[in-house]
Amino acid sequence: MKRDTGQDRKITRNWRSATQAVRGGTWRSEQGETSEAIYMTSGFAYDSAETVADRFAGKLPGMTYSRTANPSVQMLEERIALMEGAEACRCQASGMGAMSSVLLCQLSAGDHMVIAKAAFGPTRWVTDNLLPRFGIEVTAIDGRDLNQWQDAIRDNTKLFFFETPANPTMDLVDIAEVSKIAHARGIRVVVDNAFASVALQRPLDHGADVVAYAATKLMDGSGRTLAGAVAGDANFINTILHPYTRNTGNVLSPFNAWVVLKGLETLELRAKAQSDAALDLGRWLEARLPRVLHPGLESHPQHYLVKKQMYGAGSIFSFEVDGGREAAMKLLNALQLIDISNNIGDTKSLMTHPASTTHSSISPETRAAMGVTEGMVRISVGLEDLEDLKEDLDGALKAIGL
Repeated sequence: MKRDTGQDRKITRNWRSATQAVRGGTWRSEQGETSEAIYMTSGFAYDSAETVADRFAGKLPGMTYSRTANPSVQMLEERIALMEGAEACRCQASGMGAMSSVLLCQLSAGDHMVIAKAAFGPTRWVTDNLLPRFGIEVTAIDGRDLNQWQDAIRDNTKLFFFETPANPTMDLVDIAEVSKIAHARGIRVVVDNAFASVALQRPLDHGADVVAYAATKLMDGSGRTLAGAVAGDANFINTILHPYTRNTGNVLSPFNAWVVLKGLETLELRAKAQSDAALDLGRWLEARLPRVLHPGLESHPQHYLVKKQMYGAGSIFSFEVDGGREAAMKLLNALQLIDISNNIGDTKSLMTHPASTTHSSISPETRAAMGVTEGMVRISVGLEDLEDLKEDLDGALKAIGL
C-alpha cells in the first residue's frame, strides 16, 4: 500500500469490510511505518505566517491545532466513516461525549426531540435533566411501537434518537420504518449503535442519518480507553457537529485514537465470535431462567428485526432472577471467572446490575418504565472458552438456588 492509499476514497470504498477495518484511513509519514503513527502534539509549526493564515482561513489543507484536527485522530475518523458507509466522521473524548455532542450541536431552545425510553442511563440523564434546562423539550416513548413515534411528532420536532439494541433491556427499534416516519416530516434520525458496532449493524444502510458510538466498547474491545465517534453526511459532520466540538473541546486524544485504530483491525472477528458465544450462552440460560432478554433467541418478541437489520444479535444480553436486587447481587458475588464490571464489549466477560450501576443516575420510576428491574443482570460475553463461562454461571446460579 502506498503512503496515502488509505485516505483515497476512490480506492478504499471498493475494499471489502475486513480490508477497510485494517487499512482504511491509514496515512504513512515519510518514515514509512506499517503501524499507524501516534502524533502526540497539541500544536503544529509552519514554514511561513502566510501558511498558517491560509490554513485557519480554510484556503489551505493541513493541521492547525489538535483540538481542531490531529493526524492520528483523522486516520481513525476516516476509517470509521469508511466502515460505516458515511461521508464523514468526528471522534469525541468518550461515548457520552459523542451522545451529548450529537444532541447539543443541533438542538436549540424551543426545539423538540423524541427518544426511545429504553436507553443508557447517562443518555437519559442528558435528555431528562440537561436539555430541558436549555428550553429543549423531550418526549420519551416505547421505541418498539411505530405508532408512538408518529404520535409524538410536533411542529417543532427536530430529532429522533434511539439505541438498538437498547441498554440493558435489549429492545430493538425498526431503523428503516422509524426513519421513514421521521423523513416524511424532515426530522433527523440518530442511532446509538454501541451494542452492535458496525460489524453487526450499519444503521445508515437502513435510512438513519447519523450513527453515534461509545468506541470505548467493541471498537476498542479490550477495555483500554475511552472514545466516542459520530458519523453521517459531510454537511452535518463538518458544519453542525465539528464547530460545536472544536469550540467546546470535546475531542479525542491522539493516543486513544491509535488504541481504537488497533481495535478496529480485529473488530469483525471479535464481534462475530462473541455474538455467536452469547447466543449459545443465552440458549443455555433460557432453559434455566424465567426470562432471558436476548434478541437472537426466537422467544424475543422482536427477533425478526435481527434478521432484517443485523448481521448477528451481539455479545450483550440481560436476564432476570427472582428475589430482586438481593438475589442479583448474590449471583454476581458468587462469580469466580466473570468480572463484575459495568463496561461492555470487552474480550473479557463482564456482568453488572444495571439498576445500581449504569442506570442508577435516573429515577426508580423511569427505570421501571424502561423495564429495568431490580432483578435484572446484564452480561457482556467475551472470548473465554464457552464451557468455562457456563461452569461459572452454573455455580453462581446454584448459589441463589437456581
